[in-house]
Amino acid sequence: MEWVKDQIAKENVGEQVRLIDCRFVLGQPEIGKQDYRKEHLPGAFHFDLDQDLASSVQTHGGRHPLPDLEKFAELLGETGIDDTLTVVAYDDQGGMMASRLWWMLHYLGHPKVYVMDGGFSQWKGNGYPVTRELPAPVKKRTFRIRLQRDAVVPMEEVKAKLGKAGTVLIDSREEKRYLGIEEPIDRVAGHIPGAVNYFWKESLNPEGFWKTVDEQKKRFQDLNPADEVIVYCGSGVSACPNILALKQAGFPNVRLYAGSWSDWITYPENPVANGKEQ
Repeated sequence: MEWVKDQIAKENVGEQVRLIDCRFVLGQPEIGKQDYRKEHLPGAFHFDLDQDLASSVQTHGGRHPLPDLEKFAELLGETGIDDTLTVVAYDDQGGMMASRLWWMLHYLGHPKVYVMDGGFSQWKGNGYPVTRELPAPVKKRTFRIRLQRDAVVPMEEVKAKLGKAGTVLIDSREEKRYLGIEEPIDRVAGHIPGAVNYFWKESLNPEGFWKTVDEQKKRFQDLNPADEVIVYCGSGVSACPNILALKQAGFPNVRLYAGSWSDWITYPENPVANGKEQ
C-alpha cells in the first residue's frame, strides 16, 4: 500500500503502473461501479467482474465463466496495459476480486501484476488520496497473449483425477457450504468428492491484511508442495486468492478449475459429497 502511494505521487506513474479498481459485490452487481464513481484511487480504471472479468452464463462453465480472451486483451490494450506496464489491482472484498484479475493476467502471460494489500477501505482509512475524477484516456497499447494453458483445468480432467495420488483438490468456500449445510447461491449443496476445505478468507489476518509467507506456509502445512493442487470455489472467483496464497507459500503447481462448483453440478452424472437440492 505504501508503495502504491509512492507511485501515485510520481508525475509519470501512468507510464509505468496501471491501477485497476476491481470492486464488485456479489448479488448487487451495480454497487462496485457506483462506489468507483463516488471515489477511487487517483488514476485507477474500473474492471467489472460480470462485464470484464467474466462472460455470460451458459449451460456449462459456471456462474462466472472466463471472458473471451481476445476481447479481454483488447480491453487491457485500451487501458494502456502491455507487457512493459506493472498492474496493481485492488478491491474492497478482501482481495477476492483483485485476485481474479491477478490470476487472469498470469494466465495470459503477464507476470507484472500485484494485489494491493488491505484494499480500498484500509487505503482511505489511512488518509491516502482518493478522487471521483475519472482517469484521462490513455494511449492504446497492444497486449500480447502468451497463454499459460496449464494454469486452468477443465472439468473432465478434474473428474479423471478424483482420488488419484499426486493431486490435491481444494474447495475455497466457507465450511458450511463445503459441508452442504447451507447453499445460498447454487441449486445443489455439497462439494466435489475428495476435496479438502481451505476457506479463502483464511488468507487474511484479523485486521484484513494478507498473512505473511510463514503464516501461509503454516496454513497449508498438511499439503505436499510436490503435488499438483487444483483449486475451486463456487464460480472460479474466490479460488483465486487461495491460488495467490499457495504461490506465496511456495507451491509451484497450482491450477484453477475455472467453472468450479457451479459448473460441476451442471453435469448430472458428476458425483457430489454431502449433496442435496436446495
